[in-house]
Amino acid sequence: MNYLVIEGNIGAGKTSLANMIAKDFNARPVLERFADNPFLPKFYANPERYSFPLELSFLAERYNQLKKELSSRDLFSNFVVADYYFMKSLIFASNTLPVDELALYRQLFDIVYSSIPKPDLFVYLHVPVNQLQSNIKKRGRDYEQAIKNEYLEKIQTGYFAWFKQQNEIPVLILDNASIDFVNNKADYKRITETIFDKNWPVGINRMLF
Repeated sequence: MNYLVIEGNIGAGKTSLANMIAKDFNARPVLERFADNPFLPKFYANPERYSFPLELSFLAERYNQLKKELSSRDLFSNFVVADYYFMKSLIFASNTLPVDELALYRQLFDIVYSSIPKPDLFVYLHVPVNQLQSNIKKRGRDYEQAIKNEYLEKIQTGYFAWFKQQNEIPVLILDNASIDFVNNKADYKRITETIFDKNWPVGINRMLF
């Protein structure tokens, strides 16, 4: 494996898992730099006004980061593990932008998407919305505290709609509502064994823990 993606909804634990795998498997982490985006707090406060500049800024940032990180080789790392995939841009934009702005956004997205390398495995951490909300409150980012269940449900629906359409990469959906891979070593081992000990075929694969 050369390129592994850990994805999920807001608060699913994707960055935590990516960092743990990077440390334990000598992988190079590629982490989304969302904290530096000046539009993100503004978007949560006023989504109608700031959704388009937010999504454009994320599109540009993700493209530049992935092109740079995935085109450079690190002789001291076994593989790359990222906590997002470029398709995330379209999934989120589809849930935040009105029809006319989405049409323009889609044109820009399609231009750059074909040049982004595809992962060898796309892992999706599937967590119920109530648990996502609990995780969001625990980590305490002020601008996330007003996120509504409906928004998280729309994001989740967007991911699953994409899973059904794509036929280029293996997608591994981990239903991990009942495990705690951050604080429980046995749970973490189960997840990493599931990810690394099998060659998952292209299409949707699902594991329930």
